[in-house]
Parts: sequence; structure tokens; C-alpha cells
Amino acid sequence: MKLSNQTLPDLPAAVARPTYDRGALTPGIVHVGLGNFHRAHQAWYLHRLMQDGLAQDWAIIGAGVRAADARMREVLLAQDCLTTLIELAPAAMRAEVVGSMIDYLPVTEGNAPLIATLARPEIRIVALTITEGGYYVDPVSGGLNETHPDIQHDVATPDAPTTVFGAIVAALKARKAAGLGPFTVQSCDNLAGNGDITRNTVVSLARLTDPALADWIDGACSFPNSMVDCIVPATGPKEIGLARDLGIDDAAPVTHENYRQWVIEDDFCAGRPAWEKTGAILTDDVHSYETMKIRILNAGHQVIANVGELLSVETISGCMTHPAVLPFFRKVEREEIAPYVAPVPGMTPAAYVDLIAARFGNPQIHDTTRRVAFDGASRHPGFVLPILRDALASGGSVSGLALVEALWARMCAGTREDGSTIEPNDPQWPALMATSLAARDTPQIWLEQRHLYGDLADDPTFAEAFADWLRRLWNDGCAATISAYAKDPEISKTA
Repeated sequence: MKLSNQTLPDLPAAVARPTYDRGALTPGIVHVGLGNFHRAHQAWYLHRLMQDGLAQDWAIIGAGVRAADARMREVLLAQDCLTTLIELAPAAMRAEVVGSMIDYLPVTEGNAPLIATLARPEIRIVALTITEGGYYVDPVSGGLNETHPDIQHDVATPDAPTTVFGAIVAALKARKAAGLGPFTVQSCDNLAGNGDITRNTVVSLARLTDPALADWIDGACSFPNSMVDCIVPATGPKEIGLARDLGIDDAAPVTHENYRQWVIEDDFCAGRPAWEKTGAILTDDVHSYETMKIRILNAGHQVIANVGELLSVETISGCMTHPAVLPFFRKVEREEIAPYVAPVPGMTPAAYVDLIAARFGNPQIHDTTRRVAFDGASRHPGFVLPILRDALASGGSVSGLALVEALWARMCAGTREDGSTIEPNDPQWPALMATSLAARDTPQIWLEQRHLYGDLADDPTFAEAFADWLRRLWNDGCAATISAYAKDPEISKTA
């Protein structure tokens, strides 16, 4: 049955669906980046409030700023912006149709429809899932990368920007001029201090063209930090087939694990939905939750994704049953990551490692190593290297973390151990591949990518461990190398 407003009453009885009048919903949120994660996470929390008769004036309008977003717009509008969520527990499956999104803006050069919508007074939150690498952060200074061509374009043509941040600045300029007041900009990406980073990007961009506007944005708008957590694989024929097996013709269904967490700093200048009524945690201490999740889950993904690619293990759950990868994962997590994570209410780092291991091992979640390894040039500096710096500062072992970096370097050579080709999997792939091949004979060349490693390249403890591991990977192979680390209690001290 083709998914639409009209067919909702006729869906199979086992499929939950909106009980609220979608025609009576009014918008309050524009969300930029309508990927699977948003539709399984933020849109679901709002949908659950609407099921309880709440938040009827907070419906979501979708938006995108990339040409590729136009395809998702076409697909979702054809099914009235409805999404089938399929929850995959290890031993069960259930489906629910989510209806909290009501429109998707045209994707155009210059972003005029987006700017005009953000300037409407009823829009009180602008939310983002644009990937960790989408915030134009200079990797050395930590500030706005003012030399990036997209940023230079937005400075030169602020009324027809190419970035979401340029659109936000243009809309806030219009709102300020019309006396409409500010809105909250809410990042939902996996970045430590995502709200602080978003504030810096928006305010810094505004300052390049209108310092007075920048001061107003900085003082009037809110940029709450948050932590988001739910494993959501990409959609392909298998996922579309699962929806069809349930009796639903959905061109863009979303599968997800049976776990969600959303921790939010309660800082919203123009109001917000009552997300805490449906399980979100509102707190002033987002950082502790965020650090636990980013270090143990997100860095944990990087621990296994590259070796999985190299060993031709297609999925993360497959990595968790691999006889060499699982012991490697557990040793790095327990000995070199968990020591640099503080507990949060109800959860210790050790217990969270066990939770993540179970979640990664869910055989029903077809989360590919390729997806998780994508954009390592953003994910390793964001997830792994901060832990490595803490370990070096405290005198702890960094052998396993150095091996994680060596595995990434080896993966970027572009071939698996069975001789098959790894297709480009990073926006910086050509440069990474060339550096990886050069580093085979001279490992230090990889660490001299200062835009990634900074002064870590100069630390002899890390550099020597990295070089040794990279040579072992090329000479002995991945399985033997990670097994040597996992099995020998002294190797973490002597590598």
C-alpha cells in the first residue's frame, strides 16, 4: 500500500500510525538535513508528543542546501512527508509511521525559499543534522575556516548564500529588521560542544559582513548543546523490502535499533516542545553524557570500522563476531578509552562499554563498515584524537589508539587484504590515499598531516607506536596485528 495521508487508516493493524490530525498541525521547526538519523530520532520524539495531543504547533518543515537533497524532497513529498520507522531489536521487529514533518522546502541555488521560511515568525527552532564535517571549523584554530570557498561565497553574496549558516544569518538579519525576534539554532550532530560550535560558526560568519548583526545574534539567539544517540543504518533495497513485507510501499523507510537517547541543554530563546515528556533528558550537564557517548560509541565505531573494511567484514555486527576484531575492540575500549570518561547518572563507563558492545552486535542492524568509516578526516580528529591527547597527558597507554590510527592510514591505501578495491570514502580521499601509500615506507608522513594531527605528530610515544603498528599491518596483516595487541598484555607498553 502506497504510504500517504489517504492510506494511513488502511495500513496493517500491527503498524502504529499518527492518531493526531496532521492537517491541523502548524510549523515551529525547520530542520536542515533530512537524513535517516533525523527521521528516526528528533522527528520521532516530536511525533510522540503529538500522539499525546501536545506540540501541535511545532511541526517540522524539512530543508536542504545541497543539490542532492532535492531527491529526498521529491520522495518525501510524494508520500506526504510520512516515514515508516522499523525498529529492529535482536529478536523482534515493529513498525511505526511518523507524521511530525509536514513540508519540505524547494532546494534552490541561493536558498531563497529557506531564508524566507526561516524569517517567518512562527519558526522558533532551526535544527541541523549536517554531519560532523559540515560546520566549517578550522582544524588548527578551532574557529571558522574563513578561507573555505563556501564561506568566501557567503561573505561575497550574503543575500544568496550557499551554506545553511549563510541562510541562517540572512534570515536573522531579516527578522531583526522586522522586529520579529530571534530563533534557537539546535545542532543535532555528533560534535563535542555542538551548540558552542554552531554559535561560533553563525556569529563568526555574520561578523564578516555585519558586526552589529553578529552582536545581536550572539546576545539574542540560543545555541543549546545536545547529545544524540541512536544507530540508524542507511536505507537500501533491503530496508525498502522490509517495509514492503509489512505491507507498506515506502520509498524511504528508516530502520533503527531499539535504543534512543537525547540529552539537551535547556536553552531555547523562543520556546520549545516538551521533549522531556517523551523521554529526552533536559540538563545543564550535557557535556558528561556527550563525552561518554562520543568517546565510547563514536570513537568505538572508528576502532572497528577500518579494520572491518580491510578484512572484508561488511557490517558492524559482523565485526562484533569476528574472532580478532571483538577482542581488539574490547581491549581498546576498556583500557584506553573508558579511563578518560566520567560516569553519568545511572551509568558507569564500564557498563556503557558493555551496552555499546551489545548494541553494535545487534545482528538485525545492517550498519555497514563503509558507512561508519566514511569521512575519517572529520571523525578521527573529532572522536579519537581528543582521547589520545588525554591519554598522553596522563601518561596512559596509547598503543591501541595508535593502532586505530594506523588502521585508518592502512585503509586509505584503497585496497582490502583480499585484493579488492575500497572505493573513495572521504571528501579528502585522493590526498589521503596518496599520503597512505607514501606512509607505507615512511609512516611519519601520515602524521605530518598537520590539519588532522597538529602537534601529535611530534609526540615520540605516539609517533613510534603508530609507525610500528603501520609496519606490522603491512607486513603481518590486520588480523595478526590486532590479535597481537589484544592477546599480549605487554604489547600495549612496548609497541
